[in-house]
Amino acid sequence: MENAPSRGTETTTHRKTPKMCQHKPPCPTAESADREAAHLVAHFPEQGWSLLCNGVLLFEDTGELLPDGKVIAPHRPLDSEQVITAA
Repeated sequence: MENAPSRGTETTTHRKTPKMCQHKPPCPTAESADREAAHLVAHFPEQGWSLLCNGVLLFEDTGELLPDGKVIAPHRPLDSEQVITAA
């Protein structure tokens, strides 16, 4: 078996899109603007992340990692202390 690829050793920089969502109606896809509305599959608050059924990793700081490897920067809402009101 010269240079034969072994099973399970193929590496990639992208995660495969999981087929986890069995919900009716289906949850928003990872490409949807409302992707954060998908159901939780795993939740690890002590580590600061959750996995949604559309394959999105959602972080405590509101950042996201999409199944295709795209990073969504944190988008926290402003605290009331940071909001400036006009006089």
